[in-house]
Amino acid sequence: MDLESCIYTGETYPARELTDLRDLILGSASLYAGRSAYLVKNRPGGKYEPVLYSRVKSDMNALGTAMLADGLGGARIAVIGENRYEWALTYFAVVCGVGVIVPIDKELKEEEISSLLTRSGVGAVVYSGKYEKTVKQALEHSGCSPLAISMDAPADDMSSGTRSLGQYIMRGIELLAGGDNSYTGAPIDPDRMAALLFTSGTTGRAKGVMLSHRNIASNVVNISSFIYLYDKTVLSVLPMHHTYEFTCLVFTAFYQGCTVAISEGLKYIVKNLEESKTQILLSVPLFFEKMYANILRAVDKQGKKKQLERALSMSRNIGMTKGLKKRLFKQIYKTLGGHIELLIAGGAAMDPEIIENFNAMGIQMIQGYGMTECSPLITLNRRDKNIAAAAGMPLPCTEIKIVDADESSGIGEVAVKSPSVMLGYFDDPEETAAAIRDGWLFTGDYGYISDDGFLYITGRKKNVIITKNGKNVYPEEIEYHLLHSPLIEEVVVRGEDRKGDGDTVIVAEVFPSSEYFRGNFESGGMPDEKRLLELITGEIEKTNLKMANYKRVRRVVIRKEEFEKTSTQKIKRGSKPM
Repeated sequence: MDLESCIYTGETYPARELTDLRDLILGSASLYAGRSAYLVKNRPGGKYEPVLYSRVKSDMNALGTAMLADGLGGARIAVIGENRYEWALTYFAVVCGVGVIVPIDKELKEEEISSLLTRSGVGAVVYSGKYEKTVKQALEHSGCSPLAISMDAPADDMSSGTRSLGQYIMRGIELLAGGDNSYTGAPIDPDRMAALLFTSGTTGRAKGVMLSHRNIASNVVNISSFIYLYDKTVLSVLPMHHTYEFTCLVFTAFYQGCTVAISEGLKYIVKNLEESKTQILLSVPLFFEKMYANILRAVDKQGKKKQLERALSMSRNIGMTKGLKKRLFKQIYKTLGGHIELLIAGGAAMDPEIIENFNAMGIQMIQGYGMTECSPLITLNRRDKNIAAAAGMPLPCTEIKIVDADESSGIGEVAVKSPSVMLGYFDDPEETAAAIRDGWLFTGDYGYISDDGFLYITGRKKNVIITKNGKNVYPEEIEYHLLHSPLIEEVVVRGEDRKGDGDTVIVAEVFPSSEYFRGNFESGGMPDEKRLLELITGEIEKTNLKMANYKRVRRVVIRKEEFEKTSTQKIKRGSKPM
């Protein structure tokens, strides 16, 4: 079968079966041995250097062998640090024959890291030198004493209790040469926990999601049945501790023989896109929305806003070849490094208009939907079946249903059944029983399924505002409309009980756009509080006129600082007003 023809016929792509994650790593290392698995920089601002698939395999086997020799067999091993080759290597080595990987968000405070290390009972922590101080302080307060393994230490320092990751690899090479096959021959149980991931939820205490080899491997195979990335270069932007980044980008890229370029950080995205010749970019909606806003600002400064609008309208309404679109929007392609072919959004709802406009430019953009508890992907739009407002269609081997659907709207809670559904929540049987019922994972998201099989997400169940007369209000819907105002940078909509009659009123908490006011307000800066409230309220009234009466915002709160966010840039609901 011609793989590329799948784009046009609607067939799924052929994808090799996997039994576990070791099968994934070893299979790809054999198939693509001479290709570059990673592009890394050995010094800030330096050139990208390749790491071949064959080296990943040898480094993994050496590191895993040394870890077993150091008594870490069956241990839970945490990894903390910025995105880098050694981070991915540690994950690979641990799950493929040592124990359970415990990825930790590097942005957490030491008290939070300490709590997670204690809760998970880790036997070792592998960390970047950049976060050594935070990790060491967290360990002091944790009451546990796991091995401390530095990604950057040149040698072991037993006086400080620090081991070197590089030394581990060197010892492992010697052990393998001496015939030690304890790691390479270690049995893998596909249905035992391989990864323990603490959710960076927008509210409440982090839950520990237990994922097995089968959970993650099946997700990679099913993603690959829907999307063809083979031999492309992708840029790693999102934090690797997040399952969206690691399953959908790191594991899927390795499975499909891609090259992963490690970004140096958000300030260097454009530079890294150009240097690495990145063709595929996967990120969260906020990232792409800011990217699109930057494009519009640059076009506006050049006085070409009307020209862009006409070009987009022409592209949408007249059939154009990809080559013609690339010539028409060549300046935008250049801004994005010159090689971008596909943008993939996930982690939250994406503005459909931005998706449509990128597609009109000839840069294909799709979005998917998932959650950590499902390894994570559940639905995905495809190149030939792409509806900008939809979360996509279920992946192969995945069933979705709508529970307790409203008779008029069809909206209810989304439930999913899939081999990617988690084993459960770590040390929390009650929460596990509440989330998984009769084999179905109840997602906590509200949505509906269209007649053509696409899933549409309308909001989070726990965020739904129920008015006194029984109406359900989805704050995400109102937020989506409010964010179209250039005056509003961020907004959270919530319900508030009104004094007197006890009814629930809709409140919008707004962080204004300082950039807008600097460029458009008469004083060239932010107006005073009274005037600012008047202007924002006026914008909200425009949106109110488009909404049903029970959905209208009745009170506005202005924030002086942006909302607190998770590491994947989701606003933490319940952040206190500033």
